[in-house]
This record gives sequence, structure tokens and C-alpha cells, in this order.
Amino acid sequence: LQKILILLQVTLSVVVGKTLMILFPNAMKRYILKMGEKSRMNQNPKFSYENWGPTFFSFKYLLFVLKVKWKRLEDEAYEGHPAPNTPVVTLSGEIRHLLDFMADNRPLILNFGSCT
Repeated sequence: LQKILILLQVTLSVVVGKTLMILFPNAMKRYILKMGEKSRMNQNPKFSYENWGPTFFSFKYLLFVLKVKWKRLEDEAYEGHPAPNTPVVTLSGEIRHLLDFMADNRPLILNFGSCT
């Protein structure tokens, strides 16, 4: 049921967004660029709006957002319950699962960081 609701929500969002892009292209470009500021996408001079802006509200965009949102349904953690075995990427680019790194009675410590 949650997946169906997410499908309806994302599909409606994409249809409305695509319609607005057709009817008001300049206003939607400003809106998408404003969203790009939050993620710093438009700070890279080699990565112009023409490269990524038109992909918003496309069919590939719809599929990507659905995949991410559906995957997040499986990643909910609750106090006192087992941790979700979410996929992670190693420094060498290999996809593993979080609980693959558990060993014996040793605690598993996660350290998150960012490098730009």
C-alpha cells in the first residue's frame, strides 16, 4: 500500500512539474536552478543547467525517484529493533550490505563524512 501511495504521489508530482515546464519554461527554470543551489549543482561551471535541468520531471526522473523512495521504505530503523541491512558502497566502489561488516561481538561503528 505504501508503494502505491508513493507511486501516485511521485507520478502526480512529475505530471504537474512537466506540465508547468511546458506552460511556464522560464519560471520552472528559475525554480529548478533555485533547487540546484541547495545541492550546489549549479556551482560547477562545467555542469550547466542545460546538462541537468531538462531531466527534471522526465520518465527517467520518475523511475529514479520511485526507486529511491521505495528503497527508503526498507531502511527504517526503530529503537530496540534490529538495524536495517541497507546497501553501502566501499571506497573501492563495491556494493556491500551494512551488516556484512559485523564480526563476532565487536560493535559496528559508522562514521559518515563528506569530501568535496
